[in-house]
Amino acid sequence: MVALRPLLSFSLSCLLFAGAAPRAGAEPYTPSADSQVLATVPARATDPRARELVALRAAWRANPQDLDAAVRLARRYFQEVGAEGDPRYVGYAQAALQPWWALDDPPVPVRVLRALLLQFDHRFGPALADLDAALREDPDNGEAWSWRTAILMVQADYAGAREGCAHMAPLTTPLVAAACRAQVDASTGHAGAAAAALDAALRAATDAGADERLWCLTRLAEIDERLGRYEAAEAAFRAAMALGVPDVYLLGAYADFLLDRGRQAEVLALLRDKERADVLLLRLAQAAKASGSAEAPRYTRELAARFDAARRRGDTTHRKEESRFTLAVLGDVPRALALARENYAQQREPIDARILMEAALAARDAAAAQPALDWMAASGIESAALQPLAAQLKGLR
Repeated sequence: MVALRPLLSFSLSCLLFAGAAPRAGAEPYTPSADSQVLATVPARATDPRARELVALRAAWRANPQDLDAAVRLARRYFQEVGAEGDPRYVGYAQAALQPWWALDDPPVPVRVLRALLLQFDHRFGPALADLDAALREDPDNGEAWSWRTAILMVQADYAGAREGCAHMAPLTTPLVAAACRAQVDASTGHAGAAAAALDAALRAATDAGADERLWCLTRLAEIDERLGRYEAAEAAFRAAMALGVPDVYLLGAYADFLLDRGRQAEVLALLRDKERADVLLLRLAQAAKASGSAEAPRYTRELAARFDAARRRGDTTHRKEESRFTLAVLGDVPRALALARENYAQQREPIDARILMEAALAARDAAAAQPALDWMAASGIESAALQPLAAQLKGLR
């Protein structure tokens, strides 16, 4: 069975996290001694996740050349990125794989993990090359199919993504297979049927685990929100939150839902003490600005400093978030539009289209949003948020 977490790759690939995250392909930092402290991460001795990570790290340190130990540790590190939003784990994962990282033909598990780390850096071409090579060697590798499908969704290659879902179906659970098909259907003019099918699959999957239900409930919430079914969307978001599984993407998606409903105070409460992940600090900054919170200047300064630090590192993976911040918080329309256009040239999910269209509207430059309008027409996507923006842009002509 394919693991669930890879199906979140199309979300993770777009995340911007706090701190000086090492770029995939750069030389990872390796400590000179086991006693050297890399970072202090809050954890209790009773926390099973923390205990598991300690055990995996100890096994790897005992023999860094052990492929199985290195792969298990690297995968666990990457899971922490989605759970906590701390990008340092990306560098730690690459360090664990260092003996095999630069090989032209590494073992399949390393190829797949290398693809995960490359796509985090938005290096989608090399990531797909690694996944395709892994699948030539192991055609039934569900994890590779999952990540390949996710990257194709980011690139709006819906035919390729649908093919990926078909390959994944016999390798995963019926619920995850249904969710995979639903995310493609919801982007290609069949959102109502997609929501109904996914809701039915969730009701039937009484034995599904919390991780699996969280991912599928989040997808259902997003589809219902696109259809303007806001009560149903909030119910799905709350059901996902109630599972108690740490997940940065879910928090960001629900915060966006609340921001669109003008419920800024709830965003501030939801994300309090979660500033480490830049995607969540962005939502805090927006909510604080819109509500006149006393914390607004601090959030703005901190996020601006992080974007500045990323630029100095040559990191350009944050254009989407920076465009949104520049428009909604700083009010710099020309800069926001430039960033949105650069972002949309690389990834074309609904949120990327929305950011481009909002910046183009603010600039009163309908032509700048034409790629997003073309995508809407070609895909047939239904969206209560995008369709009014499209109408306003057409009215500028």
